Amino acid sequence: MAPATKKGAAGATSKGKKKATFTIDCGKPVEDKIMEIASFEKFLQDRIKVGGKTGVLGDTVTITRERNKISVTSENAFSKRYLKYLTKKYLKKHNVRDWLRVIASNTDRSVYELRYFNIAENAADEED
Repeated sequence: MAPATKKGAAGATSKGKKKATFTIDCGKPVEDKIMEIASFEKFLQDRIKVGGKTGVLGDTVTITRERNKISVTSENAFSKRYLKYLTKKYLKKHNVRDWLRVIASNTDRSVYELRYFNIAENAADEED
């Protein structure tokens, strides 16, 4: 009987600890001084909900900043879509949503990038 409980305990711990890491690349807007990476990091720390409460990240969610990238690591189930929603909310709050968009990277699906809208292409389409 004892060996069966050891198997069950080992299986339960491996399933319960599922880390998710998502990265937001803010390189272009930060270089152009359109947004500040520190204020975006603070915004995420204040707005991410854990257990239905904002501002209480605890040990389950960690936010780290490396130059122009912000990484969010969660030990619980964390939605990539929720991170995109919060990023859009930040852009709208700082009135840059008209120029920037949040898209998933072509190479790595756990990375979001902030890119400019292609205004030149849109203007050419409108002239035709």
